[in-house]
Amino acid sequence: MKKTILIAALAIMGWSANAQSDAGFGIKGGLNYAGNGDFFNSAENAYSSPDKNVGYHIGVFGKIGDNIYLRPELVYTAIKSGYNEGDLKVSKLDLPVLLGVKIIGPLNIFAGPSFQYILNTKFDDVTIDNIENDFTVGLNIGAGVNLGKLGIDVRYERGFSENEVSLINSNIANLNGDRVDTRPDQIIVSLSVKL
Repeated sequence: MKKTILIAALAIMGWSANAQSDAGFGIKGGLNYAGNGDFFNSAENAYSSPDKNVGYHIGVFGKIGDNIYLRPELVYTAIKSGYNEGDLKVSKLDLPVLLGVKIIGPLNIFAGPSFQYILNTKFDDVTIDNIENDFTVGLNIGAGVNLGKLGIDVRYERGFSENEVSLINSNIANLNGDRVDTRPDQIIVSLSVKL
């Protein structure tokens, strides 16, 4: 009986060690649920139109270390925030630099800054002014599970400072001169594959 327990324990430890893969690189992609500027307010309205704030991301990542690791990523992100008057669409390049810690077996937690460069911003048929800052910084915090070469993680991202655009030349009279916060405020679900 003791031999069986010992063999089972060694097998579980071996599986756990392989589940948290060593250093390397890979590809990742997934879905984003955004609420630019006010995630929790937009999440309250998600029940009536759940696809209104859904976006996607695709990119590459690297990993340096094992139990404590550094994980830089380069990700193209397209997010959408729905309003009564239309949809705000933002495309950007994200560069999260995450510090992670292996907790138990395949489970890990991570956090770190995310550097963002905004490529394009559109608000349906409304002309918008330039964004205050094309380059912004935010924070990613989350948890993940790695099973061999496959990884799944969930994270929350929030921009540190407001980054607004002015709405001009709108056919909707009450929008002229309004400002919209384009700061990231989202839940991100990712699937990653180590190459």
